[in-house]
Amino acid sequence: MRITKHPILKIPDRKAVKFFFNDKLMTGLESEPITSSLIANGISVFGHHHLDGAAQGIFCVNGQCSQCLVIADGKTVKGCMTEISEGLKVYSCDKIPELIDTKSTPEFGEVEELSTDVLIIGAGPSGIAAALELGRQGIQTLLVDDKTSLGGKLTLQTHPFFGSKEACWAGVRGIDIATILSDELQKFFSVRVMLKTSAVGCFSDKKIGIVEHGNKYYLVTPKSLLIATGARERTVTFPGCDLVGVYGAGAFQTLVNRDLVQSAKKLFILGGGNVGLIGAYHALQAGIEVLGLAEGLPYCGGYKVHQDKILRLGVPIFTSHTVIRAEGTKEGILERVTIGAVDQNFKTISGTEKEFEVDSLLVAVGLLSVDELYKDAAKYGMRAYVAGDAQAIAEASAAIFSGKIIGRRIAKDFGANVEIPPEWDSLQKILESRPGENHTYQWPERDNVRIYPIIRCTQEIPCDPCVHACAKNLIKLKGTSIMDIPEFDEQGVCTGCGMCVLVCPGLAISLLYPNHDPDKKVAKLMLPYELDPDSIRKAQMVSCVDADGKEICEGKIIDIVERKKIDQRRLIMIEVPYEFRYKIATFKLMSPRKYSKGSPVLSSEAADEATIICRCGRVNKTQVKREIRKGVRDMNTLKALLYAGLGACGGKTCTQLIKQIFREEGISPDEITPPSSRPLEAEVPLSVFADIKADIKRPK
Repeated sequence: MRITKHPILKIPDRKAVKFFFNDKLMTGLESEPITSSLIANGISVFGHHHLDGAAQGIFCVNGQCSQCLVIADGKTVKGCMTEISEGLKVYSCDKIPELIDTKSTPEFGEVEELSTDVLIIGAGPSGIAAALELGRQGIQTLLVDDKTSLGGKLTLQTHPFFGSKEACWAGVRGIDIATILSDELQKFFSVRVMLKTSAVGCFSDKKIGIVEHGNKYYLVTPKSLLIATGARERTVTFPGCDLVGVYGAGAFQTLVNRDLVQSAKKLFILGGGNVGLIGAYHALQAGIEVLGLAEGLPYCGGYKVHQDKILRLGVPIFTSHTVIRAEGTKEGILERVTIGAVDQNFKTISGTEKEFEVDSLLVAVGLLSVDELYKDAAKYGMRAYVAGDAQAIAEASAAIFSGKIIGRRIAKDFGANVEIPPEWDSLQKILESRPGENHTYQWPERDNVRIYPIIRCTQEIPCDPCVHACAKNLIKLKGTSIMDIPEFDEQGVCTGCGMCVLVCPGLAISLLYPNHDPDKKVAKLMLPYELDPDSIRKAQMVSCVDADGKEICEGKIIDIVERKKIDQRRLIMIEVPYEFRYKIATFKLMSPRKYSKGSPVLSSEAADEATIICRCGRVNKTQVKREIRKGVRDMNTLKALLYAGLGACGGKTCTQLIKQIFREEGISPDEITPPSSRPLEAEVPLSVFADIKADIKRPK
């Protein structure tokens, strides 16, 4: 289940590693996480919950939950955050592991303390951008991140970015931006980078606890602190939401785009924001079948160009629909998803059920800021800043620019002579803004010209790469804002270089050659293409579709142009009937899969019983409702009564779900006592705090 070819990503040569899972010999790749190796070997169930035997698999793939706990060489670890190594022995956590040899006498060490001008927690888009600004000023900076490389979510984004080309590399793929930023950071000796390092706590003495490589604990005293920890995924609940195969869209992107593991064959997506829409496109690029996408609202909240890309490729989008239930095998592995239409109150409409046979359901219903450390720092009076998604959920381009601004503000606080242009704040707000108005307009028929660009970018979003791509400056924004719609100068003469087609992040620009055929029987189009190059060939007949994905006619591929020095995107030359020359947006190679009518909705009582709210404690919705109806308004009491929120994830998933149940029960947020947060944001073995030197003997 490995991805061996990809239209965008290069497949690196990696050393094969032998390891064991439940005493069975397996092959993984050097430095990849345990969970990715297991999935690549066809194993999706890593263990079973000790309370009810429920199958446990991936969920967040970001170290935020505890679904992937395994025992590796005698230690209980998160499989998604622990790399395999030669001879590693991995076991399911189906049983409590044997205790260590208590006869050994450990040698305790001292906790090492570090000091720095600035501590940045998180080396994603905003953290690394801030570190660059501080590095340019020679300010001593410590940048820590729990991943194995710099870039955060940039390393998962194979699509070109929107936004401002000048401010945040719009038009460049996220994976390439990560490389650009990482290479730039290496120039500054004042910035120290610690990877595989987690920030686990912020304390009242204004020190931050960090753990390097899972076994070395430090206390850091910074003069200034920047929290750039990004976001974690929201989730929703329904019967079967805990099945193996139901997980976050961000987790999916990590497996597919970072680890090159084909974690699904047939998937469905819940959520029509940018994460869900982009996830669908990334799946298609990886050769995975996408059976559909459901969005509870009457419209998709993500960029229209993202929506258009998957519609035109044959992926059906069901707005005003939600997932009613997921069903699985007796082993607890997902095999069916049922969706249904919802009314304006988001109540399921009986008789609208649709059933899809899938092995994966991606949940992409939004993000939550990971800002707990920032709140603690503010409480303890530290000089603390926050940037990126930890401050406000937005696109990665906004996070980059946010980090740039905050980096300069911190530098100014240290006396550096740096400028923060006043227009930067307004640009930041634009980059963070939601999509604006949709426009409808007709392109003038210019059959007297040799070449003419068709720009199907009709939604107000922050984006300007096409403006910079045209060497003759013939594409301009209608107004002065980056949110304005681009248009072609009708008086200009297009040279047909294709740069606008290559650079458009939304694949929304094509070139029309209306005079290709003197007899006016066919016209030629230049179209962008980013899927498997082996799926197309010269002289192939393809199904051409309009802007909404409606099939219009057949077209013939007459040439395939590659410009690898510029991009991995290919330019497809296609002949279409002359009469349809302005209607054709692209071509598709698949048709929507048929679905069957789903069985009726479960009763509310049965649905609640089958809906898991707390994954760590296996607490269902019925149990939570029962305590609320008894009068419980303190979430700490719920912890004591039900265990909800006391698990290894620290309530990161179930807290927001329990708050939602309170709302459903008509309880005002003012009546609810929020849960007490733990002093530590991640699990840390006690031996790490004690810096135990002795090699304690563990069971064989």
